[in-house]
Amino acid sequence: MEVLKGINLTDSFVLDWSYENNCLCFELEASIWPESRYYAEPKLNEYTCYRKAILQFTNAVSVSGLKPKSVVIPSIDPDGSIDYGNIDTLQVVDSGFELTGNFGNIKISGGELLFQIHT
Repeated sequence: MEVLKGINLTDSFVLDWSYENNCLCFELEASIWPESRYYAEPKLNEYTCYRKAILQFTNAVSVSGLKPKSVVIPSIDPDGSIDYGNIDTLQVVDSGFELTGNFGNIKISGGELLFQIHT
C-alpha cells in the first residue's frame, strides 16, 4: 500500500484505539524507515525514526473482532509508558481490510485507509 510505504507496522506500537461513527482509529508510535516521506533522523538510542501517528479506517460498513481495551493487557515500559503491542498483520481483502494484533482479529467491511503523522 503506497500510503504505508516505509512504515513498519510490526515494529510500530499501538498506544490506543477507538471505533465510533464508522471510523476505526489506532494511535501509534510508528516505526518509519527511509523509504517514507515522513522519515527523519532517528533520536539518540533509536535504531529508526519513531513518530506519533494515526491509522484510520474511515467509512467502514462494519467492524468485527475488535477487543475492548479493558480486556487487553498492556506492556509497561521502564519509563512508565504503556502500549498494546504491534499491528501483526494488515491485509487488503475483497470486502475491505483485515488486521491482527493484541487488540483482536479484525475484519473491516468497506472503508478507506488513512495514515497521518502527528509530530
